[in-house]
Amino acid sequence: MDREPLLPAVGAFMVDTSRGGGVAEFRGVAGPYWSLRPVGGGREWEVEPRYVRPALLMEQLRARTARLNARSRGEVL
Repeated sequence: MDREPLLPAVGAFMVDTSRGGGVAEFRGVAGPYWSLRPVGGGREWEVEPRYVRPALLMEQLRARTARLNARSRGEVL
């Protein structure tokens, strides 16, 4: 029996394994899909929950650092 994955908190860093493993922010649920968006901003996309896993601590650190660097350069996020 397949179990539904636990729903992450909005803003949690997740990895979409179906799209090359980049870190994204969880944005919510859209029907049977989860909505994610790039950490630095950009267009949201939908993915089946089975392809999403929580980001490892090191992946989260890299994503946060990249976001802070972009903000320090004045990029709109």
